[in-house]
Amino acid sequence: MTRIRPTGATIWAMLRWLFVSWIANAITLGVTALVLGGVNVNGSAGTLFVAALVFGVLNTILKPILKLVTLPFAVMTLGIAWFFVSLLMLWLTDLLVSGFNIKGFGTYVWATIIVWAVNLVVDNVFHRQSHGRRAAATA
Repeated sequence: MTRIRPTGATIWAMLRWLFVSWIANAITLGVTALVLGGVNVNGSAGTLFVAALVFGVLNTILKPILKLVTLPFAVMTLGIAWFFVSLLMLWLTDLLVSGFNIKGFGTYVWATIIVWAVNLVVDNVFHRQSHGRRAAATA
C-alpha cells in the first residue's frame, strides 16, 4: 500500500487557503458589523479576527455535518432549512466569542443574508484572482 504524502507546495497551498478564508471571514463579519447596528465587535480588530476564526472553523467542520443531517428537511423546505443552519453558525459564533454580539432574531436574519451576499462577492474575487483572471471592470 502506498502512502500519499503532501508536498511542501501542497501544504503551503492549504495554509494560504486557510489564511485567505480567515481574512475573507473577517471582511464578511466586519462588513456585517458596519451595516447592522445590532452586530457588535466592541470596536476591536482582535475580537473581529477571533470571531472570523471561530466562524470559519464552525463553517468548515460543523456546517457540512448539519447540512447532511438536515438534508431531508431542506428538500421539503426547498433549501430554506439551510438558511437556518447558516444562522446557527452566527449564533454559535456569538455564543463562543466574547465581545462579538448579535442582538435579536431579526438581526440574525439580516446578518445571515449579509454574510451570504458578502461571501458571494469575496469568494468570486478570490476565486478569479487565484485562477489568474482579472475581475471584469464595471461600468
